[in-house]
Amino acid sequence: MKTDDFIAMLADGPRAPSRSAVVGRLGSGVAFSVVAALLLLAFVVPGGIPVHSLITRLAMTMFWLKVALPLSITIAAACIASRLSQPGVRVGRAWHALLTPFMAVWLVALATLFTAPADARSALILGHTWRTCSLHIALLSAPALFVLLRAMRSLAPTRPELAGAATGLLAGAIGALVYCLRCPEMEVPFWATWYLLGMTAPTLAGALLGRRMMRW
Repeated sequence: MKTDDFIAMLADGPRAPSRSAVVGRLGSGVAFSVVAALLLLAFVVPGGIPVHSLITRLAMTMFWLKVALPLSITIAAACIASRLSQPGVRVGRAWHALLTPFMAVWLVALATLFTAPADARSALILGHTWRTCSLHIALLSAPALFVLLRAMRSLAPTRPELAGAATGLLAGAIGALVYCLRCPEMEVPFWATWYLLGMTAPTLAGALLGRRMMRW
């Protein structure tokens, strides 16, 4: 191959996505994922959105603390996924932003269990809906996982498994965030167990699918 032809091939080859392209594609994917999860919650999950009890919970501080958990993970995971979608961009301190809500909820959960009577600890962890909570979160995250993986694939991730895991965690956090509208549980040990477990399934699925879908 001649030098001029090689230079022309490099100039015309695929380029890293711009920041606006990353924000646009992932932002659209997140917006669609939230809407899809809301529709699933309203029309597929048994019980739907309990409007009357939700209005009551909106006045509770613990409800907003519960919302803060998946919301903070959603923001951090979106930041990490956006950086992993661009070659040569370091994740950096975004890892700290992701670890902070996990560590905070675990520390509060452990402190709550430590100070609670021994015969009340299992109830704090299991609540009333432990059998279905994680399953519902995984279900609500399914459309988000599909849409966000396609969005990431259209960008330029160079670490497929890690990018897929971050995308799956983002999908799981969106599912958990929407599920807060349905969930009646107000105990931190419950969230630390079943909410995080529900986010784990799409995270693992994202890592496995990312290995294939995002390979160059």
